[in-house]
Amino acid sequence: MRKPIIGGNWKMNRGTPQEAKDMLERLVPLVKDIDTVDIVIAAPFTVLVTLYDTLSNTNIKIGAQNMYFEEKGAFTGEISPIFLKDIGVEYVILGHSERRDIFKESDALINKKIKKALAMDLKPIVCIGEHLEEREANKTTEIIKYQINETFKDLDKDEMSNIIIAYEPIWAIGTGKTATPEQAEEIHVFIRKLLDQKFDRETADSIRIQYGGSINAKNAEDLFNKENIDGGLVGGASLQSDSLFQIIKAADKSIK
Repeated sequence: MRKPIIGGNWKMNRGTPQEAKDMLERLVPLVKDIDTVDIVIAAPFTVLVTLYDTLSNTNIKIGAQNMYFEEKGAFTGEISPIFLKDIGVEYVILGHSERRDIFKESDALINKKIKKALAMDLKPIVCIGEHLEEREANKTTEIIKYQINETFKDLDKDEMSNIIIAYEPIWAIGTGKTATPEQAEEIHVFIRKLLDQKFDRETADSIRIQYGGSINAKNAEDLFNKENIDGGLVGGASLQSDSLFQIIKAADKSIK
């Protein structure tokens, strides 16, 4: 059975140490007895040290929201995976739609980042998903297939075992719109089919695929009850300890 994973993506919010510390000190006691779900907080770089200080010896793991594919050098404004490892980061979000759309990151660039993250023993949470106009034009599966092939190019099944895929329909991110559980499940099944074709059935069955896109305490349980949805990548609802706890509880309940 795949272990659900809940990733809280704070984006460019909660960027001061005190904000981060206050929220996490409320969350830690709420989830301390949950061992059936992997819990990750992906915070801005400015508070990752605060996460390390606050979350050491807890069941909550630290994630970064991005990284570069070089370890050091003249790359002003970028973050080395070495820096992340040194402050206790275990997971890193790569290929988020906001990185793809706003900063024009290509699948080829994301592929380089994935390979470097794996080489540094970081676990990539790799985002894929379609725009609204692509869904309305019935191109969802075409887009997903292209992203799977290009983003995971030249990776083997052992490397894939350390990757989490986050399916995020871009039209549902931060909009309040959410794919129905049936829509989300359909694409998760399709992704597993692609993974079977590209790697093998064992890889397809074992890799964890999250759903992301306006997950909240009200819709989480219905989404997580679907067979192929292994938790979620949570945006706005991860900023408050109570709402994030409800989503984590929904993931825990889904495997009972």
